[in-house]
Amino acid sequence: MKKSSLGTQLRHLIELLDGAVSAAYEEAGLRYRPRYTPVMRVLMAQDAASIGAIAAAAGITQPAATQTVALMIKEGLVFASAGPEDGRQKLIQLTEQGRSMLPAIQRCWQATAGAAASLDADLPYPLSQLLQQAIAALDNQPFGARIRDAAVRAEDGTESRKTR
Repeated sequence: MKKSSLGTQLRHLIELLDGAVSAAYEEAGLRYRPRYTPVMRVLMAQDAASIGAIAAAAGITQPAATQTVALMIKEGLVFASAGPEDGRQKLIQLTEQGRSMLPAIQRCWQATAGAAASLDADLPYPLSQLLQQAIAALDNQPFGARIRDAAVRAEDGTESRKTR
């Protein structure tokens, strides 16, 4: 049997995790996607925030924050209003519907955290710790740079000698 690539394994892991979390939200009667969580957490801590501030605080890219907020606006969870100092800047806030869902969402988050702790306990090395370390290593040397380095080593033959 062929070993799956890192990308394939990561996509499969995300599918398993997100699928189960999505099902938990559905079972709780919520129209809510796991991708909304970073935005919701920021807006719980701050009454209003710009897309850039949400992205920075949540640790996601600005395009991801923009796309997620657009979906959340369609679902009626958040709304955008003009910023007080610059009308071009949009401030994102929870709607009444978004605020009313928070207790049920927080119960789901608590259950998800318990499930994550259970998964970590079943593994020889906690997945959450490993992911933190992998992110730190990629902050130090991005994967693109690692790909380029590996390509250079493969071209000059140093890679083939290392794997022998």
